[in-house]
Amino acid sequence: MTITPPERVAELLRPLREEPASAAVISDYDGTLAPIVGDPTRALPLPQAGTVLSGLAASYDLVAVVSGRPVAFLSQYLPEDITIIGLYGLERLEHGRHWEHPNSGAWRETIADVAALAAVRGPEGMRVEPKGLSLTLHYREHPEVEREALAYAREQGDRSGLEVRRAKKSIELHPPIDADKGTAIMESVRPADRSILYIGDDVGDVAAFEALTRLQKAGRHTVKVAVDSNELSADLRDRADLVVPGPEGALDLLRSLAPPVR
Repeated sequence: MTITPPERVAELLRPLREEPASAAVISDYDGTLAPIVGDPTRALPLPQAGTVLSGLAASYDLVAVVSGRPVAFLSQYLPEDITIIGLYGLERLEHGRHWEHPNSGAWRETIADVAALAAVRGPEGMRVEPKGLSLTLHYREHPEVEREALAYAREQGDRSGLEVRRAKKSIELHPPIDADKGTAIMESVRPADRSILYIGDDVGDVAAFEALTRLQKAGRHTVKVAVDSNELSADLRDRADLVVPGPEGALDLLRSLAPPVR
């Protein structure tokens, strides 16, 4: 496990800490704020994660969490004073207002049908997680069914028109809408945000890193942070500016973003 030296961390974070009013801090949820668990309904953020995010929201122009989970789940565990982006940007909760992608609602019935069918006809050992506007097929608890689960997901995708996406020990089925963590970031970052940090751990976070690369080429200061684990992909690690040790390391990095006392 190669963790970024403290001197390099301080150098990259300095522009954010010195000018938080023109900076954005965006984080993934699972594997970043919340340790990975077998049962996705039990994925809770680390103690103090909400307090740390609220503290940053008091100073930074944008503090957001973007996740493949629905807003209804995330909002139970995250503070109200941050932006919560669910289902890879298909919905969001900001300043108490809930927004849903205008093209997503038409797929609810299809998703419900696929989820109900998967629960009774899917591979034994595969966990089905309906999310309203998408669904996830988990095999973390039974890794031996990975190939069966993937084949089943592709079959259902062909039948229903839903898109199949790989995730960490799971497969996701989404409406065919251009929405991922990259588009969510591009829609959320404001013109005044000269510095943007994103922290994540999964294959879905590659799109977020790609968005930060585009922002960097446009003249912004960006920091791409990967959360280390034995499941961190080489692709995400290679794209990262910083690597931190697990969710605890991610939370420590977020704490370190507190602006200096003047």
